[in-house]
Amino acid sequence: MVAPVADGGEAAVPARADPTLLKALTRAFRYQRMLDTGKYTTIGEMAAGERLDRGYLGRLLQLTLLAPDIVEAILDGRQAEGVTLPRLLEPLTPVWNAQGIALDAHD
Repeated sequence: MVAPVADGGEAAVPARADPTLLKALTRAFRYQRMLDTGKYTTIGEMAAGERLDRGYLGRLLQLTLLAPDIVEAILDGRQAEGVTLPRLLEPLTPVWNAQGIALDAHD
C-alpha cells in the first residue's frame, strides 16, 4: 500500500473525523427524517417524545441545512478549524455560499 503524497512531497496524513460533529449530524438527519415521515408532526412533539429540550432540538435540526460541501468535509474529517459543534449550533444562514464564508469553510 502506498500513502498519498501531498504537493510538497511529504506523505499526506489522513484526517480523522470529529466524533462529536458526526454524532450531531447523524442525530440531526435522523430527527429530520422522523419529521419528514410523520412520526412526529412538530418539533415540540418530537422534543417531548425524544425527551430533548425543544430549543436544542431546533438548533440541531439546522444542521440539515448545511451546505453539502461542509457536510462532506465534516464526514471526511477535513472541516475548517472554526467548524465546531458550538459554532454550528449558533444561528446560521441557510444560503450555502454564505455559510462557507461565515465558517471560513471553503477550501
